[in-house]
Amino acid sequence: MVEKIQKEGWTAFDALIATPDMMKVVGRLGKILGPKGLMPNPKTGTVTMDVAAAVKEIKAGKVEFRADKTSLVHVPVGKLSFDAQKLIDNATMVIGAIVRSKPSAAKGKYIKSVTLSSTMGPGVPLDSAVADAAGKH
Repeated sequence: MVEKIQKEGWTAFDALIATPDMMKVVGRLGKILGPKGLMPNPKTGTVTMDVAAAVKEIKAGKVEFRADKTSLVHVPVGKLSFDAQKLIDNATMVIGAIVRSKPSAAKGKYIKSVTLSSTMGPGVPLDSAVADAAGKH
């Protein structure tokens, strides 16, 4: 696979999982994988000795989120094919996960506003009570 990625630039996959001992080989692919967000990283759980568990998590729909430099979190909550209840459940789970990841040193209101949008569509602001309710789940 490493040769295929190096020679053909093949990146037709959603995630790359590696064991720590393979990172020497995979590290050479940084210029190809890095810009696409596919480089394995111990912080994201894609460099692990328990490959089976990592694959299971990713197949189950594990989504990563982090704040950008302006403290905004951009995270997908679904696809067009999802029904309304599934989208609501996913959005609630994401907001709850963000609230639970609040650092203990952070004071005050952690989520100031929530805006939902399609990939290129206009944003629809949600009532702040949505974030408060999702954080209690």
